[in-house]
Amino acid sequence: MAKVVTHLEMHNVEDLRPGKVVPDLRLRRVDGGLPLVRAVSAQIGAPYGWRSASRTDDEWQELERRHPLRQYWLISLKDDTVGIADLEPHPGGDVEITTFGLLPEYVGRGLGGHALTLAIRQAWDSEAVESPAVRRVWLHTSSLDHPNALRNYQRRGLTVYRTEVEDE
Repeated sequence: MAKVVTHLEMHNVEDLRPGKVVPDLRLRRVDGGLPLVRAVSAQIGAPYGWRSASRTDDEWQELERRHPLRQYWLISLKDDTVGIADLEPHPGGDVEITTFGLLPEYVGRGLGGHALTLAIRQAWDSEAVESPAVRRVWLHTSSLDHPNALRNYQRRGLTVYRTEVEDE
């Protein structure tokens, strides 16, 4: 079965269309080596076949070594961890949202729009690499991800710039 990978981008923070505000929903930056980061990523990714769902400890350590600028942000509702957003600045002022998702038990509860809004704002607020400022925020999603993922990204103001079909 083929999967469709859709790449989306935003070139101006003014293009962000915020989701409905969810009081007490916050981002909290954490160390990527924390077992909680690995566990949350695995739980979110398992239903969609994400690599993070089966990565070994050695593979996590290798990932951290290869991507030292990657930032890990837990999405919290009051004191509960409900998801994760990983951001990675790239040379030239690009910031990639490498991971974004909610734990399965929090999907469908009206949190995704505001959680993504927070992640996109944080990406725009990141320190740019080899550029005076962040010039673009981007991410990709696939047809294997949650059925509402692409719609949420587009509702927040991200626009499609490339689509690829990959054979499984």
